Amino acid sequence: MFANPRCHESGIAEISIVTELELSDLDADRHLLDLPGASLLIFTTVGCASCRWARRELPRALLPVERLCWVDAGISGGLVQRYEVFHLPAMFVVRDGQFHGALRSSLYRDDLIQALDRVLSRPAEELP
Repeated sequence: MFANPRCHESGIAEISIVTELELSDLDADRHLLDLPGASLLIFTTVGCASCRWARRELPRALLPVERLCWVDAGISGGLVQRYEVFHLPAMFVVRDGQFHGALRSSLYRDDLIQALDRVLSRPAEELP
């Protein structure tokens, strides 16, 4: 759950509608292979302003995915190498254990939805 500072006085907090998972080098493959439906895998790091924006805004963007899977790129160097992450935030799509590729889009909801449609229409591959 992410608190909205504008709602602090009234005690109301904004709630993430989508499931969120924190993944690492140790557990990412197992989760991504086993989870049903579409997962948006997002690499971020603490010092990245766009990453902080993504962490705050994407959970409530109503994207057509079952979950957001967050990876701290500063901690999970093995995943960063395997997914060939060169910039942050970096996003990838996995559906039903199959890798559909990188999601190249701005972080705006409509752009993300269009990019998700394009990526999910590609043939699936094995996870990197």
